[in-house]
Amino acid sequence: MIEKKVRELIEEAVSKMGITIDSVTYEKEGSNYFLRIVIDRDQIIDIDTCVEVTKVINPLLDDLDIIEDSYILDISSKEKGENHE
Repeated sequence: MIEKKVRELIEEAVSKMGITIDSVTYEKEGSNYFLRIVIDRDQIIDIDTCVEVTKVINPLLDDLDIIEDSYILDISSKEKGENHE
């Protein structure tokens, strides 16, 4: 299951940032695949935080290349449920 592998791969690095992973989903919408990661922490998560997390997660995902298809990485916060990249 891709979601479980992704969570295991990124959880430690994200946790060092004081952030927890609420959920990981991999789904197809139309012709695009989306890897959606919802993050949470005690403080407010703004778009800058989502960008920081993306910069940490992207190299990890690229190095292991566990997802064969092209996909869009979507990092969002649990509080607002807004999508950020």
